[in-house]
Amino acid sequence: MKEQGKIFLGLAVFVLAMAITYGLWTNNSDLGIEAAGTTALFLAFALCAFIGYYLAFTARRVDSGAGDNPEAEVADDAGELGFFAPHSWQPLSLAIGGALAFMGVIFGWWLLYWSIPIILIGLFGWVFEFYRGENQNQ
Repeated sequence: MKEQGKIFLGLAVFVLAMAITYGLWTNNSDLGIEAAGTTALFLAFALCAFIGYYLAFTARRVDSGAGDNPEAEVADDAGELGFFAPHSWQPLSLAIGGALAFMGVIFGWWLLYWSIPIILIGLFGWVFEFYRGENQNQ
């Protein structure tokens, strides 16, 4: 994680330099600074800095992984990655609800009345999926 943190912090420095350069380059005395692109670049800098700080902060608390060892082999990073739900239908309902919500922004806010219950049902079902039915833990 140390290397990933360094990569994101380096990317943040690069994006900051590009944001400043873009802001100065597009500064027209008649129109002022081009606001949309400059704002987007500064937000991209902030996001890269947040991710880089998180990865660097977390790397101090966990053991170093195979990515931090320059002499590591690919097999050194193998192992169990975690538990994933094998056959869940909840992501489908979240995707349908999210698609309807985004279409509500485009076509009309009334569509959110249909999408928010679908999103909430999908989210509730996904969170409590292993507390009911055949997957219930004993």
